[in-house]
Amino acid sequence: MACNDGWQVAGRRKGAARRGQHPSNLKLHQVSDCKLDKQKITNAINELRGENFWMEWRDLLSEHHLSNPSKLNGDVSLQHCVCYGLGNFASCVSARYQLAMLLLLLETLQIPASSCCVYDPVFSASECDALKELGFTVLTENEEGKRPVYQPTLFYLMHCGKALYNNLLWRNWTPETLQKIIIIGNSFHGIQERMVQRELERDYSFLSNVISVCDETSLPCSPRFLDVFNDTALIKFPPENLDKLPENMWIEPSEPLYQHCQDLEIIQREKRS
Repeated sequence: MACNDGWQVAGRRKGAARRGQHPSNLKLHQVSDCKLDKQKITNAINELRGENFWMEWRDLLSEHHLSNPSKLNGDVSLQHCVCYGLGNFASCVSARYQLAMLLLLLETLQIPASSCCVYDPVFSASECDALKELGFTVLTENEEGKRPVYQPTLFYLMHCGKALYNNLLWRNWTPETLQKIIIIGNSFHGIQERMVQRELERDYSFLSNVISVCDETSLPCSPRFLDVFNDTALIKFPPENLDKLPENMWIEPSEPLYQHCQDLEIIQREKRS
């Protein structure tokens, strides 16, 4: 795809500050960009809301007991969300629709935008401002997906790299914690089908280990939005399935290093000396 939907390196935009342009004019230009972004997002939300496949998504969320006030695993209702790798929604139409879908999901699940953390290293200052105006919590640190989960949390990871999923699983590698994670993102079975099995097991062992025990439901998509939401699934980790894995699989998991991966598909944080 021509635009950036995932964790790809983005070049620095040239000519952002023209010679002789007054700083106050630059600020007004950024505010204008922010309002423009929000209007485009609103239009995308309204467009998706009328699509049949969104109505199917909404029904599937209800069938899986994710819509409030239903309870997740008979415990606490789903009230937290994390979104990584959204991309430059100001310039990329696909990323804009993915953001619009995130807002529809939060509305349906009754998760406040302030309880949704978003991060992508390619976000511009204007995009960060737009997200904050929408109520999101914009993270400032690249977590590489290594976020610990303490309460039931939705992870919205559209077209993200395999290492991001693997890192998330590693950081929460206990049966008690994994069952608190809900993912809307790349189909794990689709990832498996596209990879050589020995490479999946070697480089993304945590992802490889849960594919056989996760509960994956394919999310439908219309032909018009195929590039935006293709290969998307709702993924859960039921405790009764996790119990099928051998106990020694949970002992002292080593942090993934990806020594053999030439194309890691994510931007890693800068290492401090």
